[in-house]
Amino acid sequence: MMTGFISLMGKRALITGGTKGAGSATVALFRELGARVLTSARSRPDTLPDELFVAADLATEDGVATVAEAARGRLGGVDILVHMLGGSSAPAGGFAALTEAEWHKELAHNLFPAVRLDRELVPGMVAQASGVVIHVSSIQRLLPLPESTTAYAAAKAALSTYSKALSKEVAPKGVRVVRVSPGWIETEAARRYAERLAEKAGTDYEGGKKIIMDGLGGIPLGRPAQPEEVASLIAFLASDRAGAITGSEHIIDGGTIPTV
Repeated sequence: MMTGFISLMGKRALITGGTKGAGSATVALFRELGARVLTSARSRPDTLPDELFVAADLATEDGVATVAEAARGRLGGVDILVHMLGGSSAPAGGFAALTEAEWHKELAHNLFPAVRLDRELVPGMVAQASGVVIHVSSIQRLLPLPESTTAYAAAKAALSTYSKALSKEVAPKGVRVVRVSPGWIETEAARRYAERLAEKAGTDYEGGKKIIMDGLGGIPLGRPAQPEEVASLIAFLASDRAGAITGSEHIIDGGTIPTV
């Protein structure tokens, strides 16, 4: 369906965190639409050939340098840079449970990979006077869950502010920068979480999903987003069809955020 509407034919794309969930769906769709894709994670899954993948820990400066070098060496630079990497491993227990190490871990995972990788690769986009950078943030920057995601939400808020500043700087030089902020995505990890909640509450999977949705204050659409839906939004924003869109945030949350 998407192939008749947009094309990424011949575009050189780097997608971080592209081995699971919405990241994996984005890699698959970009390839379907004709892009030359390179993705990264700490370990390669069996589903990706070596030429499409570079193993690196983007929470480290060395890892970022490895991925940037691979993008320049294998692709000759990038036309599209999609920052899918993100997530939280912080413990529950509110702000008091967040040690110095936990704060640094959330920032190292959700903010600094984008900042560092942009510093490596955006100058090449500026030099060619074209390119698209997509920062995947989260609705939690607006709707933090204080029990367990305060640091994650704060890191995503910082990413959003940084993204807006970058867009203002490089848009006059031909480079578009946009943000995509998903709500709850029904990934494999999310399904496992819903199943654990369901088991604990003595209900079924749909009951587990309802517990999560209620915790978010409800999802008016009545369901989470699918990874392929997030990928479709990212692909559109990366395409020439979105050529006048920059500096903006695009929320895909089924109506979770209750404000204008």
